[in-house]
Amino acid sequence: MKAQPQASHFIDGAYVEDTDGTVIESIYPATGEVIARLHAATPAIIEKAIASAKRAQKEWASWSPAARGRVLKKAAEIMRERNRELSELETLDTGKPIQETIVADPTSGADSFEFFGGIIATAMNGSQIPLGGDWAYTKRVPLGVVVGIGAWNYPQQIACWKGAPALAAGNAMVFKPSEVTPLGALKIAEILIEAGAPKGVYNVIQGDRETGPLLVSHPDVAKVSLTGSVPTGRKVAGAAASQLKHVTMELGGKSPIVVFDDADIESAISGAMLGNFYSTGQVCSNGTRVFVHKAIKEVFLSRLKARTEAILIGDPQDEATQMGPMVSLAQREKVLSYIDKGKAEGATLVTGGGIPNSVTGEGFYIQPTVFADVTDDMTIAREEIFGPVMCVLDFDDEAEVIERANATEFGLSAGVFTADFSRAHRVVDQLEAGTLWINTYNLCPVEIPFGGSKQSGFGRENSAAALEHYSELKTVYVGMGKCEAPY
Repeated sequence: MKAQPQASHFIDGAYVEDTDGTVIESIYPATGEVIARLHAATPAIIEKAIASAKRAQKEWASWSPAARGRVLKKAAEIMRERNRELSELETLDTGKPIQETIVADPTSGADSFEFFGGIIATAMNGSQIPLGGDWAYTKRVPLGVVVGIGAWNYPQQIACWKGAPALAAGNAMVFKPSEVTPLGALKIAEILIEAGAPKGVYNVIQGDRETGPLLVSHPDVAKVSLTGSVPTGRKVAGAAASQLKHVTMELGGKSPIVVFDDADIESAISGAMLGNFYSTGQVCSNGTRVFVHKAIKEVFLSRLKARTEAILIGDPQDEATQMGPMVSLAQREKVLSYIDKGKAEGATLVTGGGIPNSVTGEGFYIQPTVFADVTDDMTIAREEIFGPVMCVLDFDDEAEVIERANATEFGLSAGVFTADFSRAHRVVDQLEAGTLWINTYNLCPVEIPFGGSKQSGFGRENSAAALEHYSELKTVYVGMGKCEAPY
């Protein structure tokens, strides 16, 4: 099983290699097999990528918005035509089941290209301001060269979520995927060139922890968009701020899901499972603190246990498989250590908690895990685990649960399950999060903004709002008469 790309980097419309860079091994999480070897970008590669983007951006920005939109919509069309191929690559890259990647990964990336390609002709319009005899107008203009830094949980989606609004607005992008999942973004770059984008408008370079700072600090970079952890976000935002660069930070969370006693229990369980077990729990917006009203706690846990234990864990390339492995051995070890902490601190293990017996071999599998009787001070209730570990907490009172749900440094997402829509809106208005759901969870269509508050980041991805973060406002005052001065 091999997925070796033509070369490690895609710069100026072509694959480029520099074997002086540190070797990056791409490992298939289901077997532990090395499926590709790439090289991290050297300083020379970084300079080449940024110079290419800087040159191409001038040409790209000169195109009409409609012309840029046609390229993005063509890229979306190509991605949909190749959805199976791209989904199989995403499964190799991440270990996620093919039944998931085929509906949630390249397809959402294609949606992003299509959406921004469709709205850009009008979304960047400015305004005309009458000032008596004089007048003024505003226009939105691109920032220049944008650096995108991706995470390993949704590599193709993130490459598109950052690339689509950046390119639509007239910027060029240098994208660095996670070294854990280096493969998918290269295909996105290929497709954009095939769709008609100028060479250099979207470059992909591989890298490790040393590469990001070189990109962020480069004087020709105008903006940095990161998807990653809170500690990484603090470092990147700090470095960007020192040079007054624009930033978008889509960071981690410890999001609450509140299930009231009048909720449809099966629906609430579905939301909690989607918010904890999808992508083997490796989703930043996951609702990993599930607050369940005491009146329905026992029936909730009973049905949750049965449904969790029925999840089919296995070969990600088998379309029947519902849950694949963790992305890496290191990530599985991290999650197992949190499970040990949960046990040690007194939480009740309802199900899971180890490595499934049904899977053999060297893959990085783990059982979907549910803890009950979790208290707010436990480590598993405070820290982001980023794995399939659900914490169920009890509550009695609406005001109490709102206060407890907000008692965290994070503010990415939240969810509420209730039949009382007055209560639903009342509660979401008080929950401190950037993206919230009522009677569902983790749905992120491109039409709606996505992003967090507090330590979970700032800026928004998706929707027309994203364009504001990839452009800036230019104001022009037009004097219609002579310019006079008092001296």
